[in-house]
Amino acid sequence: MGERLTADQQQNRPGPRMAASGHSAAGHGGDPARAEWTEGAERLGRRKLREAKMPGAWGGPGRGVSKSPAQQHQAGAKKSGRGSTVLAAGAVLWVPDGTRKKDGTARKPRIALIHRPKYDDWSLPKGKLLAGETPWQAALREVEEETGLVCRLVAPLPSQYYLANGRPKEVRYWSAVPLSGEFRPNREVDRMKWLKPGKAREKLTHARDRELIDALLEQLAEAGEDR
Repeated sequence: MGERLTADQQQNRPGPRMAASGHSAAGHGGDPARAEWTEGAERLGRRKLREAKMPGAWGGPGRGVSKSPAQQHQAGAKKSGRGSTVLAAGAVLWVPDGTRKKDGTARKPRIALIHRPKYDDWSLPKGKLLAGETPWQAALREVEEETGLVCRLVAPLPSQYYLANGRPKEVRYWSAVPLSGEFRPNREVDRMKWLKPGKAREKLTHARDRELIDALLEQLAEAGEDR
């Protein structure tokens, strides 16, 4: 069976142009705090998405990520021309929880994790760039192909650097929110779950993906402070 967005997720997910469209608190379930938060997230996204779409060279890890010895080796391999780097892109897809704590503060978001039967792992949607494709275009396409959800990229997250089948691989990530669609099991992904950040960190197979959950939470906190 397909997994649709719940009624709360449909009502509370950020819209395609949250602040720019002039949505009032009434457009957020009558919740002024949520309206302010989504407007802050939109301002953050507009500020950072322009940089993310620039076609320049892929220049090192994102904010909050330092190079390990393995990553330094990969960088040296790229500079010396030993092996071509696999370029990929993906997203941390999230929706607001839709409920609030007793003190009135918003709860943590729900994050989409996918299960890939080929690798028997839980991960975040991503995939290789097609010929002539930009990273942000690839991220949008891969999310839709693997989850069935059309999404909007909000702001860049740290990039990942690691070896895959002996070749250096670089993956650019964004935070993203769903706009429409429905998950249906497919050849690449047979299951998808919406989990709270703590549960998502525990469920993820690869430790490097857990850093992206932390980066998303930092980004959302920054959006809240940017009001």
